[in-house]
Amino acid sequence: MLELSGKAAVVTGGSRGIGRAIAVTLAGLGAKVAVNYTSNSKAAQETVEQITGSGGSAAAIAADVTDAGQAKALIETAKKRLGSVDILVNCAGITRDGLLVRMKDEDWDEVLQTNLTGVFNCTRAAASVMMKKRWGRIVNISSVVGLYGNAGQANYCASKAGVIGFTKAVAKELGSRGITVNAIAPGFIQTDMTMKLSEGLREEMTKRVVLGRPGTPEDVAWLAAFLSSDLASYITGQIIGVDGGIVM
Repeated sequence: MLELSGKAAVVTGGSRGIGRAIAVTLAGLGAKVAVNYTSNSKAAQETVEQITGSGGSAAAIAADVTDAGQAKALIETAKKRLGSVDILVNCAGITRDGLLVRMKDEDWDEVLQTNLTGVFNCTRAAASVMMKKRWGRIVNISSVVGLYGNAGQANYCASKAGVIGFTKAVAKELGSRGITVNAIAPGFIQTDMTMKLSEGLREEMTKRVVLGRPGTPEDVAWLAAFLSSDLASYITGQIIGVDGGIVM
């Protein structure tokens, strides 16, 4: 049975979208959850209230994952408040779309810092805790565009492809310590981020989905929960698509 009682999880970018769905799902399965956010304290608190209102345990913790010191403090604070850090879900991410020849340096840097360096910072900090316990689950949120690319998203695609390579390397490093490291590659998921796209573009993307509909944050969350559990103890270094067949 899928359950996470007695486990403590940190979900970066947990204040909204896929991150919120993952935090709520993990908590619903019995995990204590640290909901990380950078600036939107209101949204983070809403996630916490959704969890606690259903009888779960959660705390909102502010930290900019692009800063190594803050990422380390996030893990240390979560350990103190939750009693441990058994699960890390790296979900914090941003987009700064634009054609390559018009892309500003800061648009490239900000996306790589958040989507890739943030994963590195948090994973490094959490791994130190998990290695001592000789048990851990790390789930990184990549994207299908890290596999096949997307025009106008050179920075985002590069960051998500980087997460895939990072996941495989770290899985090889940490496997002997009882820590699994996997990545989820969502496809077209209905979130605040994708709803900013034009209706025409959303319709075009939906046409590419074999199952004929956009995914939901919960579609991703349930896989994250499985990968965070004992049921997935023999799965590591994998990149698993939740994309309705869009990459097939």
